[in-house]
Order: sequence, then C-alpha cells, then structure tokens
Amino acid sequence: MNPNDIPADHPNPETAASPSAEAVAPEAQLADLQAKHAEVSDAYLRAKAEAENIRRRSEEEISKARKFAVESFAESLLPVKDSLEAAIAMPDAPVDKVLEGVHATLRQLASALERNKVLEINPPGGTKFDPHQHQAISMVPAEQEANTVVAVLQKGYLISDRVLRPALVTVAAPK
Repeated sequence: MNPNDIPADHPNPETAASPSAEAVAPEAQLADLQAKHAEVSDAYLRAKAEAENIRRRSEEEISKARKFAVESFAESLLPVKDSLEAAIAMPDAPVDKVLEGVHATLRQLASALERNKVLEINPPGGTKFDPHQHQAISMVPAEQEANTVVAVLQKGYLISDRVLRPALVTVAAPK
C-alpha cells in the first residue's frame, strides 16, 4: 500500500501513540481536585475564623472605649475635688484665704475643661447673635446693631465643635 493511498481522516499508526502523558486518569484528576478543595476549604475556614476574631476584638475595644471614655476627664477633675476638700477641712480660714483658694480651684477647673476640649462660649457685646451657640433670653433696646449680643447672662460651652450648653444672652432689639 502506498502512503498516498491512505485517507486523510484515517489515524496514522506511527503518530498514534499509547496514552499520552497529557491524558490523566479520572481517579488522579479526582484526587487532585479533592486535594485542591481541601486546601481551599481550609483557607476559607481560616479566613472566616480570622474575620470573626477581628469582629470580636473590635467589639471588645468599642465596649472598653465606651466604658472608660470619661477616664481622662475624671482624672483631670480629681485635683479640683482635692482642692475643694482641702478648703472644707479648714473651716476657720480667713475669708481672703478662702477666696484665694476658690480662684485657684476655678483655674484648675478651667484648665481641666480646656484639656478635655470643653471650651467656653462667652460672646463679647456686639457679637452677631448665633442661634447655634446662643440662646436669647430677651430682646432689649440698645445703642447697637439689632440682633447682636448685649450681655451674657450665663456662659455656654462646647465640646470640640458640639454645643454642650448654649450661652444665655440678651439681644439688641430692632430700633
């Protein structure tokens, strides 16, 4: 037989080798896929456990932050309390000494508030009335522009940028 007489779609006995190295038995493929599945499953379980641990630690940290949020503030107020107790312990102190101690205690308190970002709202006269920081108690006739602060009846306070208590003020009435 002439090699030219062999049909083109007929397999060539010389090129048709026994099972090639590329062809893998189904049992080997299954074992390989099971090993990969076990590996991916293990990685998934580890990642899930890590995420759960992070969530739990975060909840604990938030809980502690809430529980001890005032710790720094309370710590800065302790010297004020100590000063007041010391003043009470000396009932026979002369008035000028008591007044001196009250001023020193007030400075301690102001310093503690300032360290903890509690700032005064004490607008000077003539300041434009700000309803976000001031509470008008009354309108009074005054020789200044309308809707401006005439007097502060009680100071207000901010914590950072949030109003803790608005300043109580009288406001100039329109002329």
